[in-house]
Amino acid sequence: MTIEINIARDFSETPGARYKTDGDFSGQEFFENILEPKFLSIKETNDKLIINLDNTAGYATSFLDEAFGGLARKYGKTKVLNKIDFISIEEPYLIEEIKSYMDEKRN
Repeated sequence: MTIEINIARDFSETPGARYKTDGDFSGQEFFENILEPKFLSIKETNDKLIINLDNTAGYATSFLDEAFGGLARKYGKTKVLNKIDFISIEEPYLIEEIKSYMDEKRN
């Protein structure tokens, strides 16, 4: 089974910056309220999580790093990528950009 998160529909058409203190619809808020709970719900199953990135006004790099890079830092890139697939027809380069944030280490 697959579970889809459509960011524009399920979160916001105008994703914000990294932290909640930066304003509305932050990467931190998305991570805590949507992404991590959905990931944990399928983590020990055969299910996949599909992330649809389309139909937003765009993404700050800090949003993508906080949400998806944060998930990989917390649970490991390999485990995350084994459970998550990304869809972006409008901006397909975002998928590789997200994967690059999953590689980065922050202090």
